Amino acid sequence: MPKQPKSTGKVPPPEPVRANRARQVAELLPDVGRAAFRRFGFVQSSVVTRWAEIVGERYARVSAPESIRFPMGERANGTLTLTVAGAHAPMMQHIAPEIVERVNRFFGYAAVAKLVIRQGEVKRSAGRTAPPAVRPVSHELGESLRTIADPELKAVLASLAAGVEAVRDIPVIGKIS
Repeated sequence: MPKQPKSTGKVPPPEPVRANRARQVAELLPDVGRAAFRRFGFVQSSVVTRWAEIVGERYARVSAPESIRFPMGERANGTLTLTVAGAHAPMMQHIAPEIVERVNRFFGYAAVAKLVIRQGEVKRSAGRTAPPAVRPVSHELGESLRTIADPELKAVLASLAAGVEAVRDIPVIGKIS
């Protein structure tokens, strides 16, 4: 009978994780918009899209968030930079503590500690508003959305529900002859 080599008791190292492995779509989607918004200092794009809700319509007409910069390695005590239209800058400087408080309330923690105001042209674009629901949803679907407090989430879910409701037939992928 041939002799078997003696076991040294060492376990071989685990296989390294492949860099080009198959990944789930949910893993990839957050990265799509994240790079663009982080380039401009936004960890959450909703600050831009919901600016009017955060500071109120009156101040949102004359200001727009430009960036949020955090100290290295932190996600708190950041500096929010606002672009403010012309002569409205002194008014915005006067209410700066209230703006910081509202932004922190929006985040749910002390994300912003300082406000920097830069005078400039405030540009309004279609991409800076929260998406409205595409079309009204049925009464039963609308009732289930009533308990959702976040208006942006509610609009997205209503849009999804309307799209699902519009499709009545099972889609045909291919015919078998």
